[in-house]
Amino acid sequence: MTDNTVKQRDGFTSKWGFILACIGSAVGMGNLWRFPVMVSLFGGMTFLIPYFIFVILIGSTGVIEEFSLGRLAQAGPVGAFGYCTGTKGNKETGRKLGIIPVLGSMALAIGYTCVMGWIFKYTWLAINGTLSGFGGDMGTIAGTFESTATSFGNNIWLIIAGIVSLIIMSMGVADGIEKANKFLMPLLFILLVGLGVYIAFQPNASNGFKYIFTVNPDMLKDPKLWIFAFGQAFFSLSIAGNGSVIYGSYLPKSEDLPSSARNVAIFDTISALVAALVIIPAMAVGGAELSEGGPGLMFIYLVNVFNQMAGGRIIMMVFYIAVLFAGVSSIINLYEAPVAYLQEEFNFERPKAAATINIIGIIVAIFIQGIVGEWMDAVSIYVAPLGALLAGVMFFWVLDEKTALAEVNLGRKKPIGNWFIPLGKYLYCAMAIIALIAGAILGGIG
Repeated sequence: MTDNTVKQRDGFTSKWGFILACIGSAVGMGNLWRFPVMVSLFGGMTFLIPYFIFVILIGSTGVIEEFSLGRLAQAGPVGAFGYCTGTKGNKETGRKLGIIPVLGSMALAIGYTCVMGWIFKYTWLAINGTLSGFGGDMGTIAGTFESTATSFGNNIWLIIAGIVSLIIMSMGVADGIEKANKFLMPLLFILLVGLGVYIAFQPNASNGFKYIFTVNPDMLKDPKLWIFAFGQAFFSLSIAGNGSVIYGSYLPKSEDLPSSARNVAIFDTISALVAALVIIPAMAVGGAELSEGGPGLMFIYLVNVFNQMAGGRIIMMVFYIAVLFAGVSSIINLYEAPVAYLQEEFNFERPKAAATINIIGIIVAIFIQGIVGEWMDAVSIYVAPLGALLAGVMFFWVLDEKTALAEVNLGRKKPIGNWFIPLGKYLYCAMAIIALIAGAILGGIG
């Protein structure tokens, strides 16, 4: 074992490089798949009202907390949790608990590797015209996805997804992750906005917009709506005690963390809304049922929708390229905590750590292709909220309050108020507990 800091620690070279990397970690399937599904399932603006409330609460507590925890300890979850319990004289307890979010990040990354294999394949099928050739034949469209998502059904594309992640991560934080997101995120927004503008002028698109901006007062009384909106806010902001902690550890002490957290929450929410404004009106244009959900939304229903649109082949190509960019930015974030763990704990060089983690991820992903939905649900329902809760407990309850608040205010011109610690200690940690319990009771969204 070595100490808990990486020798000659890599890091982000600019504020916006960091922010774009954090946005990239959140703008993945959480925004382009799950968010539009939630908006469609729970009645448009009816879902958005509680979602916005929870994004504000989590963005002003949990996101700041995880950035601060990582920067204070200059380490990932294992070192950061150990730092906190070490202040109480029991460092090893924190280090053992820190393994949980690292494993959670690895498990999510493995599931994402499967999904990224699907996306790489569909991007290629969109480019070469295969998907357009299906027309409105739903049997062929559905059969293509079913054969892709079965056990050993997509090995080559899955391996390609893992190799792309490996190449970017081997280059390091500044030269790999930061530069990749500086390119991918602006282009992703341009592609999505362009798609949204084009679709907005298509026949029947107005029905999709009407659906999105409709509020059903009776549905707002349903506790299930609030619980799912709550869980989606956690999921979308990538709060799980892993990625945000390790990204925070790469930040300089001069960085204004509350400001960065606010920017991440704002741009993440904007990207989610843009995705919904693309996908749901597109479904209306194609005459699809607006309450459809699950992976079929992106890989079955939308293929049929695009095939019914003027210029559908080009639109489909642009859409899947945008999804590909979003997925790559997410997967490199999820693999980062395990990669950093090997660097911190076993003194691995960056390329060796990236290769080890990504190869393990590819191998396991190949064997779980047939159960990836259940795999992702289990991790997102149990492990991710538990990691978020543990990080919150470490920062708000175990760490000395003055130390915690001083780290949050480091780099700020106007210090954050004393309200921050009680809000995080009682409201945020309670929210994390509710997310864990409610997710376990309600299960996945399918």
